[in-house]
Amino acid sequence: MSSIHGVIAWAIPVGFGVVMLWSLYCFLRNRPPVPAYWNLLGVLQVLLAVQLVVGVILFALGGRPPWLHYAYGAFFPAALLVAAHRLGRRYEDIPWVGFGIASALICGLTIRALITGQGG
Repeated sequence: MSSIHGVIAWAIPVGFGVVMLWSLYCFLRNRPPVPAYWNLLGVLQVLLAVQLVVGVILFALGGRPPWLHYAYGAFFPAALLVAAHRLGRRYEDIPWVGFGIASALICGLTIRALITGQGG
């Protein structure tokens, strides 16, 4: 179970990094993203939820990383995604801009969660 958590832990910041760069590309080109962008974002949100479930199982089995691991890996990314969804509804012409900013922050936060989870 721990190895699954580790693999997903690397996939999440990489994926959100791709979304961030894709959003920047769309912003600079002044064009909305293609449907694959939204598909990737949806997959990453589901992956984040799966990672949370695996983390809860590991916690129940006795794993106890520092409390910052939970904040960086679950609470703050979830809060940023909620904020991005709310901004997307408010700014319907450019919803991907909010997701791009949130993805940049989530990428950094989940990298920090990786570091704290490994004892760093």
